[in-house]
Amino acid sequence: MRAEILLEGIVQGVGFRPFVYRCAVRNRLVGYVQNRQDAGIMMVVEGSKRDVKRFISELKSNKPPLARIDNFSVKYGRAQGEFEEFRIVKSALVREISGSVVPPDISICQECLKDLQSLSNRRHGYFFITCTDCGPRYTVIRDTPYDRPNTMMQRFHMCKLCQKEYTDPADRRFHAQTIACGDCGPSVYLTDKKGNRVRSDDPIRDAGKLIDEGSIVAIKGNGGFHIACATTKDDPIARLRRVKHRAEKPFAIMARDLETIKSFAYVNRKEAALLESYVKPIVLLRKRRDFCLSDLIAPGLFNLGVMLPYTGLHFMLFENAKEPAFIMTSGNPPDEPIATGNSEALKRLGPDVDFFLFHDREIAQRCDDSVVRVVGKNIAMIRRSRGYAPAPIHVEMDVDGCVLGVGAELNVTCCLLMQKKAFLSQHIGDIETPETLVFLKRTIQHLSKLTRSEITRVACDLHPGFATTKLAFKIAESCHVPVIKVQHHYAHIAKLMAENDVDEVVGIACDGFGYGEDGKAWGGEILHCSSNGYERIGHLEEHLMLGGDLATKFPLRMVASILGDVEGIDEWLNSKAAYFPHGQKEIEIVLAELGRKKGLYTSSCGRVLDAVSALLGICYSRTYEGEPAMKLESTAAYGKDALKLQPRIQGEILDTRLLLEEVYRRRDSLPVADLACSAQSYLARGLAELAVSGAERLELPTIGFSGGVAYNEQITLAIRDFIQERGFRFIMHNRVPPGDAGISFGQAIVAGRT
Repeated sequence: MRAEILLEGIVQGVGFRPFVYRCAVRNRLVGYVQNRQDAGIMMVVEGSKRDVKRFISELKSNKPPLARIDNFSVKYGRAQGEFEEFRIVKSALVREISGSVVPPDISICQECLKDLQSLSNRRHGYFFITCTDCGPRYTVIRDTPYDRPNTMMQRFHMCKLCQKEYTDPADRRFHAQTIACGDCGPSVYLTDKKGNRVRSDDPIRDAGKLIDEGSIVAIKGNGGFHIACATTKDDPIARLRRVKHRAEKPFAIMARDLETIKSFAYVNRKEAALLESYVKPIVLLRKRRDFCLSDLIAPGLFNLGVMLPYTGLHFMLFENAKEPAFIMTSGNPPDEPIATGNSEALKRLGPDVDFFLFHDREIAQRCDDSVVRVVGKNIAMIRRSRGYAPAPIHVEMDVDGCVLGVGAELNVTCCLLMQKKAFLSQHIGDIETPETLVFLKRTIQHLSKLTRSEITRVACDLHPGFATTKLAFKIAESCHVPVIKVQHHYAHIAKLMAENDVDEVVGIACDGFGYGEDGKAWGGEILHCSSNGYERIGHLEEHLMLGGDLATKFPLRMVASILGDVEGIDEWLNSKAAYFPHGQKEIEIVLAELGRKKGLYTSSCGRVLDAVSALLGICYSRTYEGEPAMKLESTAAYGKDALKLQPRIQGEILDTRLLLEEVYRRRDSLPVADLACSAQSYLARGLAELAVSGAERLELPTIGFSGGVAYNEQITLAIRDFIQERGFRFIMHNRVPPGDAGISFGQAIVAGRT
């Protein structure tokens, strides 16, 4: 019997061909297995009917753990007797299918870690140790098929011992494309900030000692550079904040092991599983009351982002170090993509660091660390990047052609949607510089190349001024395809519907800003959404954004807008003159502008949270995206709902002035933490009531929550509980970021239905 089998999905770069080889030999079959340029796998087997059937069954049930089969097609026929054995043959340049792609990067496996740490192993202390089960994938591949000549390992020729392992079916490095050792693979070296080599017999462990001593070290990884420093010393962190222009923004840290993490943060079972998974993302964890690291790591916040080592190099950094954890922040100047090239890093990071830890393998695709948070029992994806991207997200909808979503303005990703699969890119960043826009363009090109797709539609945000909107029209013009503009909050709910396979829903979409159909700044919306479109059925009260974008940077302006005619507010604002860039003169201008009642109005939930944060003295100015609201949540975590204020809803609009008035009135009689908690509770109950009212009227069973505010645990769980207690199904995100990092996915979904 003969079987010709074609597999699509994540089947290259996960040890599938070696698995097929062993499976075929075990079942006494002859034939071949072959990678294809379209990222699929083709195999032909011949043998008895019983053996062929068993082989196919084993392919489906015992596939490698990191593999994913999206399509499994078999064509049976008579044996032709053309084979004498089973072989892995040279890859074919065949591009019949689209929609398959190489897997994301995979953290070091336990077997390689044992080899790394074993004195008797020939790869002891070799930082680039990998096998078929682990190592870089997306960040090293230039093209498919996933063979060594198509990776950044091309110039490193295998030594005899590596070649023997590579060709031995019994070895776990059998056809491992990144196989290397200290004799034939990439090397690592230490330099000063100007690129002059520092004499060192053990560059990685010496770098760990330098960090211990207070130095700032730029470290080249798989997908870009990290900037590292100690976590128990204030001085290097303060210096790092100055050079990176990050006055308050939290730094991510890498701890040596899980037990160490538990010494400074609370870790539940789900968070521990994420930390130790093959993805090794940054996980937001709640600080312990007796927090033992520097308060400069995440000032004003009750949580911090922590990850575990995910490469051999990371484990070696800690071997002789005394620090329990290192700051590991992305190596990039403000508002620019993470640095990848050695000379580029010297130029961009050299002025800000003391030393560099380089290696000589080039990076094909920059890729930041992923960031996740556990909200209740649900995983909230904050940044879906290393370890996740570009693995496709399955959707239950048939799409004609290939749809590109380009994202909005902040936390941008791109998305290619085709054949029930959505390929969401790694983190691109905020499109505020030409460098980031170029990164987005190149990522679109690279992802299109890997998936063998031709774009047939382009989706973008409704905002005409976004750089991504302009890019969408340029791409559409060059490809001769149409552009579909998608309202920001409809895209949020559309992605939620697609992820949960729901056709119609009442959606709560809350964030800082989204361009509305009426030209106003939306951000606290109740939408009735279906595959046919959306209708705005409720929202937060609208307030004037005094000074436009200045109101997002200085939330006292929102306090003035909302409470401008309240008795005593002038005096209170004047007492905060130091927090206005131009003091009392600016306050006079702000109040005069309020009297004219002209300008941009917003229903943004983010702006209300910002105003409460400023009103309570928690955060008067925003130095990074979401800062006032994040610090408000951190304060609220230690409080209770003392106000128990009942939501005031008129004409499907939630009164938020009432909330600010009550907080202002009780600011001296109740603890700040209780008022912060009360404010979040009011918003959660009010939004939930609006959504339930809409769902009852429309006779819909499902209500969902999306947008950046969905990262707030108190608000999310309060909304969930209210909705479920009233008998409705509540849906939230698990695989796609609730915030703008997932907006490209929602745009593509809407355009895919058009």
